Amino acid sequence: MCDDDINHSRRDFLKLMGLFAGTAALPMQASLAQTKPENTTTKRVRIGYIPITDATPLLVAYQNKLFEKQGLQVDPPILFRSWAQLVEAFLSGSVNVIHLLSPMAVWTRFGSHFPAKIVAWNHVGGSALTVARHINSLKDLGGKQVAIPFWYSVHNVVLQEMLRNAGLKVITKQKGKLAANEVGVIVLPPSDMPPALLSKQISGYLVAEPFNAIAEHLKIGKILRFTGDVWKKHACCVVYMHEKDLQQHPEWSQKVVNGIVEAQLWCRSHRAEVAKLISREHKPRLTPHIHAVISQVVNPNPSRQKFYLSTGAIKHAAWQDHRIDFQPYPFESYTVELIKRMRHTQVEGNSAFLKQLNPTLAARQLVDDRFVKKAIQKLGGMKAFGLTESFTRQEIFQL
Repeated sequence: MCDDDINHSRRDFLKLMGLFAGTAALPMQASLAQTKPENTTTKRVRIGYIPITDATPLLVAYQNKLFEKQGLQVDPPILFRSWAQLVEAFLSGSVNVIHLLSPMAVWTRFGSHFPAKIVAWNHVGGSALTVARHINSLKDLGGKQVAIPFWYSVHNVVLQEMLRNAGLKVITKQKGKLAANEVGVIVLPPSDMPPALLSKQISGYLVAEPFNAIAEHLKIGKILRFTGDVWKKHACCVVYMHEKDLQQHPEWSQKVVNGIVEAQLWCRSHRAEVAKLISREHKPRLTPHIHAVISQVVNPNPSRQKFYLSTGAIKHAAWQDHRIDFQPYPFESYTVELIKRMRHTQVEGNSAFLKQLNPTLAARQLVDDRFVKKAIQKLGGMKAFGLTESFTRQEIFQL
């Protein structure tokens, strides 16, 4: 990685900001609204995804033909290399089912007023803070740079909470050398993070898997803390769909969600098979990651739990969290808490819209849980996913 990579990441973010600017987004929204209505019987599922383990349920649903089982027609999933590319394709209607960072969903809905909704969670956990091998505590990050994949991400939210709790000041617009109590937070594509750590241009990164496992596999870094051990069973990526599809094609939408929810249930009890399905050794090679790395995330050796407890990467053993887990119901309490915490998270660009939101009302406007509720009940209820039979919960955020 070099300075050009950082500049490219910033250009990518600014491009996405431009897409969501009022005048830029209007043509795409108008184009989407004027698209000739599709017949429900011939409407195709067009998946867009980033090659990270967050995409697992979408890829498994495709690989296991769970959409076809619902009577749907589905195109091969389209891999995108950046969030800007993925969101641009979604805005234009080129894809109609995507996984999206949960804070980004808040931003697109309320920061740009784009008509789309969360219909389910895609997974829980699945992210970590990875650091250089000589870093042993958050305090050790003082005067250094840490990378995140996007400003509007749970990674940024959790990282800044952790740094502030450690008495460190977050710097998002670095000018000159960082002070000993300052941490520079920058945006990098996940694939650039391990090389940047190896070359010592950053001292850590907080990102989705399998990039934390990659650093472990290559022995260039170690996990300082899992985000799921800070915010219990938090959502990272959500399933995002166009509101017009939910309104105009409710039967089709229900079948799409049915397939995704069934995939999540299958993933919970077939972790070894999941690791094979989404690794690059398995055709059609939906991700570029080797099986050994994917397996370390999805189906880790039980002995690793003891190791992470000994290092402090896991502090809440009683939570009994998996490194990545699958549970589709989008709890309202999470979205409410997320919006509240996003208000105190520094980002590049204008985030003033967050202060104008009523978190509870916004959560209800952003999430449409009609379809996921029916899908869950069809598969045996919340207990099938290891939860109590309730669609409410209390958020637990413990540093």
